[in-house]
Amino acid sequence: MNNKGLLGVIFCLAAGWSFTPVHAQPSSALESCYLARISEQVFCGQIQVPEDYEQPSLRQITINYAVLPAIRENKKADPLVILAGGPGQAATELAAMVNRVFAEVRKQRDIVLIDQRGTGKSNPLACEVNQADELVKTDNDRDLAQIARECLAQFQQMDLTQYHTVNAIRDFEAVREHLGYQQVNLYGGSYGSRAALVYLREAPQSVRAAVLDAVAPPDVVVGPFGRNGANSFELLLEQCANSPECNQQFPNLRQLYHATLSQLTDQPVPLTVNDPLTNEPTAITVTAGRFSSAMLNALYHPATRQLIPYVIQQTYRNNYTPLVGLLGSSMTQAQMYTGLTLSVLCSEDIPRATEQLLVTDGDNDFIGSRTADAFIEMCSVWPQARRPDVWFEPVRSDVPTLLLSGRLDPVTPPTWGALAAQTLSNSRHLIAPQGAHTIVSHTCANKLVAEFLDKLDVAALDDGCLHEQKPLPFVLNANGKGM
Repeated sequence: MNNKGLLGVIFCLAAGWSFTPVHAQPSSALESCYLARISEQVFCGQIQVPEDYEQPSLRQITINYAVLPAIRENKKADPLVILAGGPGQAATELAAMVNRVFAEVRKQRDIVLIDQRGTGKSNPLACEVNQADELVKTDNDRDLAQIARECLAQFQQMDLTQYHTVNAIRDFEAVREHLGYQQVNLYGGSYGSRAALVYLREAPQSVRAAVLDAVAPPDVVVGPFGRNGANSFELLLEQCANSPECNQQFPNLRQLYHATLSQLTDQPVPLTVNDPLTNEPTAITVTAGRFSSAMLNALYHPATRQLIPYVIQQTYRNNYTPLVGLLGSSMTQAQMYTGLTLSVLCSEDIPRATEQLLVTDGDNDFIGSRTADAFIEMCSVWPQARRPDVWFEPVRSDVPTLLLSGRLDPVTPPTWGALAAQTLSNSRHLIAPQGAHTIVSHTCANKLVAEFLDKLDVAALDDGCLHEQKPLPFVLNANGKGM
């Protein structure tokens, strides 16, 4: 972050100025605040909305938001609104990453972070689970339905069927009106791309432009990730085989992976490790399920993806330190509000998972049907409501839209982006050959987003930088030496 550019903002705060969006309507003043890992003061606020928009006189809930003000004084009138992924991430808890990735956008536009209902400080649905108990259980001993029941018991006063994507867009629109923005630009990553598409459907007049990164259109089913994960793993195996150094260090990597799975299935391994958050000794059982899940999670980003061959080899050799490191990295990521995750997926996606889809998804030798089975088990006890079929039709729009995909993405493949683009008449779909999930975080796509929002000309974007990016080297040994 350019600290020099922030001096004007800091001076305004010191002078007691209040933030007012361009063309703002009368609304309550925002308060200056600090967000995690951002050194400057920004602005925070809250509004009240109905939990059930069909019964607005009943229970009200709080929607929390933050504004990272534009650096320049002559800023644009239309901000960038961040729609978080998951479903279950809180946008304000991603502020530091957003501030870094969209530094160019922020020079001339406010960035608005809204915690989706059920996340962050917007009536959070955080499930308190005894992590210590869960980490020592074997795969067969884990009762995900019971975990869901215990989670559900914490929200007895809430109508969880009201925590869905359409109501989230109604909340976001309420924040937009409250802040006085006539139009906004949208960035949605992963599930956030679906939220952005629903925004285009529900309130097209409010959207100037949209960026969909790691596209999950409403007409696909989210949750069963076995086939997509297996395809991404195949690309990794191919890349390693084509690298003389990787192939020499990790020959027969596919067989080694399956041997490791078999080894852990026959004999799960109890360990004591230091908790990545508290550094306290923590008991954990290394199981085939935890191992394969760690491999899937590592495929999300090139930096962890290139560790996979080494982690497989070392786990097979009974050195669990690299694997524990991967597990620890996932535990330190932004919190996922599981109650919101289940409220969305159990009513919007899992009911649409046909038997044929589940069979096809589970027909792989990477992670099988593990992700789908987990959601099906938890959704078996979670409140559900039938959603209108129109919610799951392709979204049609002529709003300027940039779609972004990573060829290596293990959950939202480029084919999903191509599918969504078919009904977006003023759009362009860019694919990063070395990109994984949400490519603005690890490619030049963030610069393309800034140019797109400035000019709104998708045809003029030069995506050459995406194709010039070289793959990261594979980690070959404990010293981190790559190819």
